[in-house]
Amino acid sequence: MKLELVVIGFVFATSAAASRAAAQAPDGKALYEENCRKCHGVIGNPPKTMKEKYPKIATFNMAFITSRTDDSVVTILTHGKGDNMKSFKDKLKPDEMMAVAKYVRELGSKPHP
Repeated sequence: MKLELVVIGFVFATSAAASRAAAQAPDGKALYEENCRKCHGVIGNPPKTMKEKYPKIATFNMAFITSRTDDSVVTILTHGKGDNMKSFKDKLKPDEMMAVAKYVRELGSKPHP
């Protein structure tokens, strides 16, 4: 009986901790919408005006994600890229940048028109 209570307590504590961790995890999609969508588009395909202004702007497609890791996306978010993309190090925390990187890779796996 005592062992069963200990096991039940452990399972409850573990699932509660997992729920808290999931609730605290940054929302990559929301962060992308807030910080990246204007330039890179809703689905990772930059609008025509951005392509004209920044000809080298990244499109988040299969070619993009196969040639980059999450860490390389975080590096660009941290340091920016030349004069075309500003750094987000003062706006996003490292775990938020990683969530954005994972979301960008998710966008890249979807078909683009």
